[in-house]
Amino acid sequence: MSAPDWLTLHQGDAPLIVSLPHTGTDIPADIEAALVSPWLARKDADWWVEKLYAFAADLGATLVRTAISRTVIDVNRDPSGVSLYPGAATTELCPTTTFDGEPLDRIAPPDKAEIARRREIWFGPYHRTLAGEIDRLRGMHDRVVLYEAHSIRSLVPRLFDGPLPNFNIGTNSGASCDPALAGAVEAACDATAFSRVTNGRFKGGYTTRHYGRPERGVHALQMELACRGYMDDPEGPVGPGAWPTPYDPARAAPMRQALETVLKACLTFAGANP
Repeated sequence: MSAPDWLTLHQGDAPLIVSLPHTGTDIPADIEAALVSPWLARKDADWWVEKLYAFAADLGATLVRTAISRTVIDVNRDPSGVSLYPGAATTELCPTTTFDGEPLDRIAPPDKAEIARRREIWFGPYHRTLAGEIDRLRGMHDRVVLYEAHSIRSLVPRLFDGPLPNFNIGTNSGASCDPALAGAVEAACDATAFSRVTNGRFKGGYTTRHYGRPERGVHALQMELACRGYMDDPEGPVGPGAWPTPYDPARAAPMRQALETVLKACLTFAGANP
């Protein structure tokens, strides 16, 4: 069965999957018509992350990406609606606010029936694709790394205090991957000029927690980048016309080089020769 047109799958044979769940900006017209503004609905996308990791295909990695905006449905949230960070500010499966707490819906958020519809159309196919690729690669390799690629503005006071470190590694507090993988990625990050934390504010979303089963040879981690590491990232509130700032390959080059080292560390851990 062919993939839906909003879902991009690049299949590689290396033991590495790069998941890109939040780079999409497509919003169906009927859903967008019920939102406060098109810009606000796309404000919290993981801007330009698909460009940062474009090199991964040349390493033999498999890439899975949705073009659908996280405002429609967030494929990195628990489909049951349970919060990933109980007691902390976050956004839902079908977000009702931006990261800054601004309402997204003009009238009312989607009801249970609408959420179920979106799960069936977009959430289910994304995760069936991910699960299928994990199974395919596990048939070829003893270890497979599932790497969740994300980014966020460096300053979002509602979600965290102060500027976020450049690299934010999440391993579900050590449960989603072998410590050796976490250590290899940490070492790759620490060899750069960028700052790093592991299992700080971001410990990994639904995908990392759901699929990371190191005892079964599936090792998952999330990498949340602070946007300032690869693009101009305003220190104050952002508005239309000022965000997102354009992607500049020269500006992003040091981070892109660092990420190539990170993914090669993942491949080495999994037994490949990058």
